[in-house]
Amino acid sequence: MAALTDAARDSYGKLLALLSAATSDLAAAEDALADAFERAVRTWPDEGVPANPDAWLLTVARNRLRDRWRSAEFRRTVVLDVERDAPVHVDDVDVDAIPDRRLELMLVCVHPAIDRAMHTPLMLNTVLGRTAEQIGRAFSTPASTMATRLVRAKRRIKIAGIPFRLPDRADLPARMVAVLEAVYGVHAIDRGRLPSAGLQLAELLTTLVPDDPEAHGLAALVQLSAARAGAGTDARGRFVPLSEQDPAAWDQRLIARAHEHLRAAHARGRLGRFQIEAAIQAVHGARARTGTTDWPTLLDLHRLLRSVAPSLGGDVALAAVTAEVDGPAAGLARLDAVLADAGEPARRFQPAAATRAHLLERLGRGDEAVAAYDTAIGLTHDHAEREYLQHRRTRLGGTSCPQDGVVAVVGTGRSRGRAGAGLVDQDRPAVAEEGGDLGGPVEVVRVEVVHAARREVGEVVAGDEQGAAGGDGGQQAAQRGVAGPA
Repeated sequence: MAALTDAARDSYGKLLALLSAATSDLAAAEDALADAFERAVRTWPDEGVPANPDAWLLTVARNRLRDRWRSAEFRRTVVLDVERDAPVHVDDVDVDAIPDRRLELMLVCVHPAIDRAMHTPLMLNTVLGRTAEQIGRAFSTPASTMATRLVRAKRRIKIAGIPFRLPDRADLPARMVAVLEAVYGVHAIDRGRLPSAGLQLAELLTTLVPDDPEAHGLAALVQLSAARAGAGTDARGRFVPLSEQDPAAWDQRLIARAHEHLRAAHARGRLGRFQIEAAIQAVHGARARTGTTDWPTLLDLHRLLRSVAPSLGGDVALAAVTAEVDGPAAGLARLDAVLADAGEPARRFQPAAATRAHLLERLGRGDEAVAAYDTAIGLTHDHAEREYLQHRRTRLGGTSCPQDGVVAVVGTGRSRGRAGAGLVDQDRPAVAEEGGDLGGPVEVVRVEVVHAARREVGEVVAGDEQGAAGGDGGQQAAQRGVAGPA
């Protein structure tokens, strides 16, 4: 039934947040909501869809909870609350007039008392209603194991009495970082296993915190990345590097929406990691309009990103972009310095091995390139990537050093990315690696970031909006020192 499917997709998290806010008992609220959906399946086909499906579901679920609260077992341990325990009628419920509590639910999911590894799975389960089986499949974890972990996390919320309320102003920024990271984690796992979940959560977050520029930056990043998802493999399922993708195959609707979010973020004048990452994506996407990739701009933006949010993935991407601007020798020198500083984690980081193999190949150091390709192949679990890397390795046996540049570099900071030869591509990122210093916006680089973003991304994002990049074009605005809103 379409109405019930729509309610499950669009309203599950909102209804669950309303039901669980009073008691912090997510498990009981889930049971009550499940009963409501089950009753809808039985009754709506015969009685018709209610005028307000969400109000009907909320009413049935609330009355189910009240039945439980009035039970003998519950009354032995919990004091009667007349207002809470009184029955409710569907005609008395106006869901649209009730404050949306999904932001509070998201904040509960990423509360410091909850295991960080469960932030993203818990958000998927409670806000979007994804099952333990779906989430377990996405995280390559048995459904039973994921279900146990989710139950444990919800029990922790109840026992600790984690409140469904917005934190104090001083604590909210740090908690919002955790929310953004968890939403990004949804996008970062294989989208083929959880289609549209990252897009849905990122867009939802911008409606819950419309004045947060990083929420808009994250939405733009996810949408620009997702816009190219369909072009990342060919008809036979073979990996297609970004530089070889047909821009006509990119989703222009998602790109246009991402540009709207970038404009909204820039208008607020506070730069952060996700906005810079989205700017990097937008510069890559500008190839659809210009036919070329602006590597010097990408180098500037990657350097700025490193200043704001340093990470191993960002350092590898910076080395690859350096090779495009200053040559493969300079890129390899930077990459080797990164690997030396990072130590053991870097040796297990597949994009680093793939990028090093490609740079060695460009420098004509065939034997070293073959060894690096072998390492990169051994570190990937993606069949399409493996075939692509094996093809690159095989080429070394019968051809001279290729002169083509890095296949694609879109790595924007903390994601592993889809790693091909010289590739740190966020078109299919993996979950962000641990250990990176997230770091908030740094004032000393903030103006530089605004300059770079407005100069190089302004025209891409603003399209034909004459004043978006300073009236006479972003580049001239930047040259005059016009940084935009501060």
